[in-house]
Amino acid sequence: MLSIRLDHSVEHELSRLAQQKQTSKSKIIKEALTYYFEMMKAESKSKTPYELGAELFGQYGSQDGTLSTTYKEKLKEKLHAKNAH
Repeated sequence: MLSIRLDHSVEHELSRLAQQKQTSKSKIIKEALTYYFEMMKAESKSKTPYELGAELFGQYGSQDGTLSTTYKEKLKEKLHAKNAH
């Protein structure tokens, strides 16, 4: 058995819903918890941010696979070219 304390407004809304559905407050709370647990399971099985964007990564890139490794050299060249005159 479990006891919980609810804010007055939440308890009032729960009572109103139970009366409207002609069911008990306990049944509504059990259904809500079951729904919450299902949503948490689904969320944990959902794709990671990487998985969601994997098909987009590199799609609009420069097609130059060396940019991430040669950026320092490219920066030095640009700075030398700017300061060479």
